[in-house]
Amino acid sequence: MSARGDSLILLGLVLLFWQGLYFVVGDIALAPPLATVGHAYELLASADFWPNVASSFRALGIAVLIEVFAGLVLGVLFGLNRLLGEVVEPVLVTFYSIPKIVFYPIVLMFCGIGLLSVVVFAVMHGILPILLFTMTAVRSIRPVFLRTARAMRLDFWQMLWSIALPATIPEVFTGLRIGFAGTMLGVLLSEMFGSKNGLGFMLMNAIGLNQVNLIMSLTLLLVSFAALVNLGLLHVDRRLHRR
Repeated sequence: MSARGDSLILLGLVLLFWQGLYFVVGDIALAPPLATVGHAYELLASADFWPNVASSFRALGIAVLIEVFAGLVLGVLFGLNRLLGEVVEPVLVTFYSIPKIVFYPIVLMFCGIGLLSVVVFAVMHGILPILLFTMTAVRSIRPVFLRTARAMRLDFWQMLWSIALPATIPEVFTGLRIGFAGTMLGVLLSEMFGSKNGLGFMLMNAIGLNQVNLIMSLTLLLVSFAALVNLGLLHVDRRLHRR
């Protein structure tokens, strides 16, 4: 069976489970699938929705740009310097395994409530996969290329642009695909607890007021967006690795 057929079967099973769960818990905790789609459509037509979308997407875009640039540069630096990479890698892996929410009070204390804290917290969630994948890719570059670069006396930025970047682009996309969900989660969590706007702020207000329809429609839109972005990144990732 094709991957598309598997996806349709999975979607159907999710909808059946969702509908069955609604029959069990009722309107007080859940909305049915068709009603949720209708409420999501109404939410898309709401004037109050799009300013919050713009706020969340602005933070998400800034965070992705920062983590791609910083993850690529640091990954190349740690990958080229074998000793430094071996010292830093266990620290990075340990930090990656720690739930980032424990650092949120520190982020909020230094950055305050607003865009800066949202971006910083989101970058903390998404930068490490890009960094680690890039570092691994640089380590696998054929040594003859690195020796040639040193013989030509290329500086770090020239080596990054002419050798490391072409070799690490597939891994950067893999890391971005893995880290994107974490970045989006970081944006939403930060907006829920330390922002005055954004989709996370809307979701937190809906939870506080027990607005089940709004909670379900927002969740549906966020999951759909994340799934579409992940499918797009996965498609690009596969094409790059085939090349």
